[in-house]
Amino acid sequence: MKKSAITLAVAATVGLGTIFGGTPAKIEAESISKLKGEQNNIQEKRSDVKLDINQANDKISELQGQQADVKSDMKSIDFAIGDTTTKINEKTAKIEETKAEITKLQEETKIIKERIEKRNELLKDRARSYQETGGVVNYLDVLMGSTSFSDFIDRANAVATIMNADQDILKQHEADKKELESKQNQVEKDLSDLKIMLADLEKMNQQLNAQKAEKDKLLGTLIDQEAEEHEYMMDLKEQEQILASQEAAIQKAIKMEQEAQARAAAEAAAAAAKNNQANSGGGGGASTANPGVSSGYWTQPAVGRFSSGFGGRGDGNHYGVDIANSTQVPIVAAADGVVIKSYYSSSYGNCIFISHSINGQVYTTVYAHMSSRIAGSGDVVKKGQQIGVMGNTGASQGQHLHFELHKGPWTQDKSNAINPVGIVPMP
Repeated sequence: MKKSAITLAVAATVGLGTIFGGTPAKIEAESISKLKGEQNNIQEKRSDVKLDINQANDKISELQGQQADVKSDMKSIDFAIGDTTTKINEKTAKIEETKAEITKLQEETKIIKERIEKRNELLKDRARSYQETGGVVNYLDVLMGSTSFSDFIDRANAVATIMNADQDILKQHEADKKELESKQNQVEKDLSDLKIMLADLEKMNQQLNAQKAEKDKLLGTLIDQEAEEHEYMMDLKEQEQILASQEAAIQKAIKMEQEAQARAAAEAAAAAAKNNQANSGGGGGASTANPGVSSGYWTQPAVGRFSSGFGGRGDGNHYGVDIANSTQVPIVAAADGVVIKSYYSSSYGNCIFISHSINGQVYTTVYAHMSSRIAGSGDVVKKGQQIGVMGNTGASQGQHLHFELHKGPWTQDKSNAINPVGIVPMP
């Protein structure tokens, strides 16, 4: 699947954490400038992502147009295959008819041959009779042997009939032989022509089916490309949503930073006035309480058993650590921060991304596979504040918290992921 060169940058809110640590006003002023710069940066990234989304939409439209063309071609090929198949069936039926005609002709030939044989025998008998009786002289004997004129006429007619019959036999004999030869030649030619036409049609049909198979393959490729483009566009849309959420979170952080600076200035003025009073003998000692986070910046995100560490394992690299528990336990923010994204992911399940800034360094924590989420996108959270409940959602096998720590923003390739052990307290 294609991936945009734009990272999701869920934690690029440089300086967000300065609103939580009570840092000096100068650093706070610098953090506002950094936040505004990062906000502009994100706006540019959102613009790039929107451009990529439009290009992906154009690509999808182009692929759909190509699919429509291929489907039209396939329809034409289907019609051609149907027409060719019909012709093949017709020619096959005609060949069967011709074969039946040949069989019939063979029966007729047998009869004709029998007639010819009979005529041959008759002619042979007649020839033998001519030889034995002297041929024409025999006819004269017949005529001369008449006893009366009437008998002569009868005998003359009989002789003429016999001679005509002999001529008819010879003529019919020749006609039968020519008819037999003509029919055999014609039928054999017709059968040969039909077989050639059938072979041509079958070859054409094979070519059409091959073309259809190629079109099927092309259509499948185009459909796969469209699905990939849709997936890519969904990824872009998710990035755009994350960037939009981050931009809103940064805007909130800027406002909070400004309010914090105003409060710090007021507190500084009040402290200065109090100091003046103390120096002039006008009051008690000033408070030096530190509003910083107790027990360090980080806290354990969940109670349970440390079930899997950071690094390589059987199913690939593990970019976080797992804390398992047999009962549903609260998931808490590991440090003060701003929720960049709270949503359901097919891989992470119910998950939350939080951006932190510790001593000027931006970190991102990820809390995955929760059964439910309490904190929403844009929420400001404190260390130890509950954000969800441990679960088994997404690509998970058994109830646990998958916890990631990134030094910098979360990226698609997780290049900023670091081992939280030794930084964040663990069971």
